[in-house]
Amino acid sequence: MNRLKAKGFRPIDSLRKPDGTSWSVKEKLLLGLTPGEYLSAQLRNPFNWLLALIFVVGVPIIIGRFIHGLGWVTHSSYEYPWGLFLSWGLFTMVPLSASGFMMGTTVELFGRSDFKPIERLGLLNGLLGYLFAVMFLQVDLGQPWRLIYPMFVSLGPAAVLFLVAWHVATYLSVQVAELVPAFSEWMGIPKAKKFVKRLVLGLTVAGIILSTLHQGALGALFTYAPGKVHPLWYSASFQWFHFFCSAVFAGLSMLIVVSTLTKWFMRWRCDETFLKALDRLTLGLAKGAALALITYLVIKFIGVAHDNDWQYLFSGWGQWFMLEMIVGVIIPLVLFTSAVRNQNAVTARWGALLAVLGIALNRLNTALITFNWNLYQEIPHWREVVITITIYSAYILIYRAVLARLPILFTWKDQP
Repeated sequence: MNRLKAKGFRPIDSLRKPDGTSWSVKEKLLLGLTPGEYLSAQLRNPFNWLLALIFVVGVPIIIGRFIHGLGWVTHSSYEYPWGLFLSWGLFTMVPLSASGFMMGTTVELFGRSDFKPIERLGLLNGLLGYLFAVMFLQVDLGQPWRLIYPMFVSLGPAAVLFLVAWHVATYLSVQVAELVPAFSEWMGIPKAKKFVKRLVLGLTVAGIILSTLHQGALGALFTYAPGKVHPLWYSASFQWFHFFCSAVFAGLSMLIVVSTLTKWFMRWRCDETFLKALDRLTLGLAKGAALALITYLVIKFIGVAHDNDWQYLFSGWGQWFMLEMIVGVIIPLVLFTSAVRNQNAVTARWGALLAVLGIALNRLNTALITFNWNLYQEIPHWREVVITITIYSAYILIYRAVLARLPILFTWKDQP
């Protein structure tokens, strides 16, 4: 698409064509190209061929999981109940999706309109991250038609899982509502946008409350298994706060990474407002991420001191813990601080990438690698790996499709 734009292709950014007639829904879906031109553009992209290969291999295995059961695709057991589907799909994707409530709070509640160009990208990152976390959860649990049972049928209001189920479901609804303005602009339904704008403050406050509670509740889930997770990754008194605080810098860092990728690979869809403001906005996000990182680092070692787990730092697991802290927390903190001090957005982007990798390593360590650390380490089944890659590829595919169509990276010209 970048090549087509260089040759004169103009992406759809308004309801009407240059000749004054309206775009049809089909033309909007095809980005203003004929079916042949659109298909040709997709076939020229080598990344699409890679995605097609992943789906050819992965989709039959996903179908096989629902036919043959969970044991056909995982090594899950009573000792290791959480495999890649939850350690990556739920415990990792949810904190990386925290940009939704962070940007909504920044723009709508604190009035930082200078972050407006990147607000919708943060909201979309949050919506799709939560949506696919639910997809991973359904592949792990099976029987998707019973999704409503823990919320409406078999109630357990004293259980953390009951809390997580309600919070994720309601927050997902809030995020859908927050992106209605973008969809209404694309479809030409101004009344829907006007209606949601009236509710935006309430939606933002609801997003803050729900996100704060369920990010911490994910950490509280591990209190169901005291003594199983390695003490360096488990602190009953601070576990919920570790998860919440780390979600703040994870969401901001993920937004920096995603915005950088869109600038490189979807530049044709970015308008000048987004491109010119991106470096400045990246440094603003880096400043917030740095504050969250230093808070997380301090609280992490307070947890170690509170539980008197210093002796574990001198073991092999302690070296692994320090590697996670150095690569995933300390180095990103230094890079973010240097970037803000020197006004260098490139340095901030490297720090964001390391912070994202660090939070992914932390969640995998907590839910999989150090789970039952004193027994044995679980190696995921190859089918589980393939399904995880397949679902995440679908996440990337839908992410890219939405960015190419809805006014996320650009401003819709038909504003009332």
